[in-house]
Amino acid sequence: MKLGCLQKHWLKRWKHWGETMDSPPAIPDGELETDLDFIKQITIFATCVILIAVGIFAYMIFTGEILLNGPSALVLEKEEDYDSLVEFDSVDNLSGDGVDVCMVDSGIDMTHTDLSDLRLADWSDFIGSGSSPYDDNGHGTMMAGILVADGALSGLARDVNLYVAKALSGSGEGDDATVAEAIDWCISKNVNIISLSLGGNASGFSIILGDAVEDAVEDAYNAGIVVIAAAGNDGGSGDDGDVSSPGIVDTVICVGGVDINGNQWDGSSIGDNNGRIWPPMLPRNSPDEKPEVVAPAHKVPVIMPGDEWGLSSGTIAATVYVTAAVALMFEEYPELKDGGTDMLDDLKQWIADSSKKKSGQENHDDHYGYGLLQMEKLIDAAQPTA
Repeated sequence: MKLGCLQKHWLKRWKHWGETMDSPPAIPDGELETDLDFIKQITIFATCVILIAVGIFAYMIFTGEILLNGPSALVLEKEEDYDSLVEFDSVDNLSGDGVDVCMVDSGIDMTHTDLSDLRLADWSDFIGSGSSPYDDNGHGTMMAGILVADGALSGLARDVNLYVAKALSGSGEGDDATVAEAIDWCISKNVNIISLSLGGNASGFSIILGDAVEDAVEDAYNAGIVVIAAAGNDGGSGDDGDVSSPGIVDTVICVGGVDINGNQWDGSSIGDNNGRIWPPMLPRNSPDEKPEVVAPAHKVPVIMPGDEWGLSSGTIAATVYVTAAVALMFEEYPELKDGGTDMLDDLKQWIADSSKKKSGQENHDDHYGYGLLQMEKLIDAAQPTA
């Protein structure tokens, strides 16, 4: 009896404890299914984002926009195709030896593998007064590589004596006074060519008030120095109607762009050669119509900061191709380097005569210039007469 009472007592206590203990509330079946569906949706979305990111990364590697271990096959293929397009493969026995070239840009990264053997002729920093070469933007390094790389990629005139003036900041910008000062420095070094892979909008008041950069390139011309500048990259619906400054200056060789097939690159700026009231400009005459020539500008193989390689688009790249062509011409005929302004005027005509016109083209084209750069034909056209 006592045991039975004890059992009953424990049962009561147990029952009582069970009734008073807090237990987790039951989740209705509908709410549970809704939560699971939401988790599935989040998981699916996150997976899709990851797969898209991986796909984009893989595509950029495949197209050569991102490279992991040296240039991709695509980058090397484009280098070869562009070399053939401008006839570099017919003059690759030349290397620009003995020619002085000054590049005004964002600097140069000398630590890149393809520049390991490069020894600059001189360097000047008009942004931060740095005593040693550097490039906190990358643009200058890419342009220099087109000219002097000697490694996985091969520069078009790798043996030139290269002077580098840093006039563009880490953001890739520079004011007129700084760029003009850099050009003046190049002039003071008695270089043969000044390469300007840059440009800005022309001022309507430059004829009245003057323009520091345009004045500087005129000084270079008067010193017998070839100045080559980019046409600009605002082609298409956003085109402002003319090439960039200082490419607009008559004495400057202004360079537009083409793609791998030699067709006009959509981003290349158009030239206004008919004259206008504002900004004031007289009609341009041959062989000074703008742009004078076109060269590779679409997905051009370049070296990049961080010891990488990739592709870059813009008439900035086309500018360096023409710079290289003139350097090879000077190597072949070094007496031309001392030809003064008469030689510079002749050079414009040699470019007009030797460039390859597009189908149906007879005269200057406001986009295509006098035609596509042909290095071998340019050098042949420049051959001094006895």
